[in-house]
Amino acid sequence: MANKLFRKKPISVLMEESGDTGGLKRTLGRLNLITLGIGAIIGAGVFVLTGRVAAQYAGPALALSFVMSGVACAFAGLCYAEFASMIPISGSAYTYAYATMGRIVAWIIAWALTLEYLLAASTVAVGWSGYFNKFLHQIGWDLPAALTSAPFAFNTQFEWTGSICNLPAIGIILLIVVPLYRGVQESATINNAVVILKLTVVFLFILLGWQYIDTANWVPFVPEAQSDKFGDYGWTGVFRGASVIFFAYLGFDAVSTAAQEAKNPQRDMPWGILGSLFFCTIIYIIVSLVMTGIVPYKELNSPAPITVAIEKAGEGLRWFNPFITAGAIAGLSSVILVMLMGQTRIFLSMSNDGLFFKAFGKIHPKYKTPYLSTVITGMTAMLLSGLLPIEVLGDLVSFGTLLAFIIVCIGVMVLRYKRPDLSRPFKVPFFPVTPILGVLSCLAVMISLDNTTHILAAVWILIGFLVYFFYGRKHAKY
Repeated sequence: MANKLFRKKPISVLMEESGDTGGLKRTLGRLNLITLGIGAIIGAGVFVLTGRVAAQYAGPALALSFVMSGVACAFAGLCYAEFASMIPISGSAYTYAYATMGRIVAWIIAWALTLEYLLAASTVAVGWSGYFNKFLHQIGWDLPAALTSAPFAFNTQFEWTGSICNLPAIGIILLIVVPLYRGVQESATINNAVVILKLTVVFLFILLGWQYIDTANWVPFVPEAQSDKFGDYGWTGVFRGASVIFFAYLGFDAVSTAAQEAKNPQRDMPWGILGSLFFCTIIYIIVSLVMTGIVPYKELNSPAPITVAIEKAGEGLRWFNPFITAGAIAGLSSVILVMLMGQTRIFLSMSNDGLFFKAFGKIHPKYKTPYLSTVITGMTAMLLSGLLPIEVLGDLVSFGTLLAFIIVCIGVMVLRYKRPDLSRPFKVPFFPVTPILGVLSCLAVMISLDNTTHILAAVWILIGFLVYFFYGRKHAKY
């Protein structure tokens, strides 16, 4: 029993599979991979979560929360890059764990990645709905309140809100499933155009908003702790903010799920992962400084914080509001697209290994996409986004992301010692210090999440074990 639980997928099999696309098309170049990462990263972190973190936890030190999360991601990103160049196959951390630590660890990480990707798509869809409803209001048309929010709210326990569902959140996922069903190149082309649009909006906000900064809003930069409660401002608030804002960085590992659709994965995967991560970290820090410089941090507790900053700046910047709304709608759309794409590729790898249901491994004969997986994943994301509040979804995503990063960092160390003979086009620098720091920094951020998140995540992992023992254990090929 124990031998089966920790049975590893042979590296030789992975290498053989990496040369076979499994019916997928190799159409993504280096620029596609970098923009894929940027498309996933620049979204909720800028347009949705920044206000909540500044107002409730970190104040102007939101920028430091981004630095902390960015450093933890950088360590993990270097480990991802080594794995992605060495084992260029879809499946991300799941595949890496299967090769290094065995089947049960791979299953746990796959289940955590489902928590990350599937709930991330749902979370961002809820944020998209907020901006879309604001856009409708600006043009003088409002949806009924019962169709613009979840029927459940969460404040230590679930409460009934009286709403029916979040209809716009359901609608955007439905629209995004269509290009994902038809092909990865079509999806990448749409993503590239959206990335250009949202980066233009973000850069303009930085350039225009800089002149409205009042440096008095940055004092004190780290607000004094309001109580003994962890995360209630002070330095614990900076750490708590880093754990919440970690959600903003999850996109770079989605690049690794597209390895079998990359033209030259050994050369280009590290560029896609590390390039998108570095670029977006710089953008996040600058945007957070501009935002908290324009608006006193306690006034930023809004699902549309950049809009709050523009309103605070007055008439000189108010004309820019429609552009921010358009950028947010487009930007959040690309995040949903990449998250849903990443999830279907995880399921594809699991299905091919026999650990998950066969339907998720079926490739469309014409479009060469995992079409059934795309449809089922999209329908599940629609259900979650339409019924659950953003607070519950967002923190669970951070937990799944952090767990994946920790296992990848450990996996790099395991494989370096057990298989030093393997070709590594990219190597983690300062080994083993870098992966050890990756584990420690991600653990520190994970601990900073609240107890409710830990409990819900434990329930999710328990459900995963049940699925494994009732299905995956019997059908596993390795």
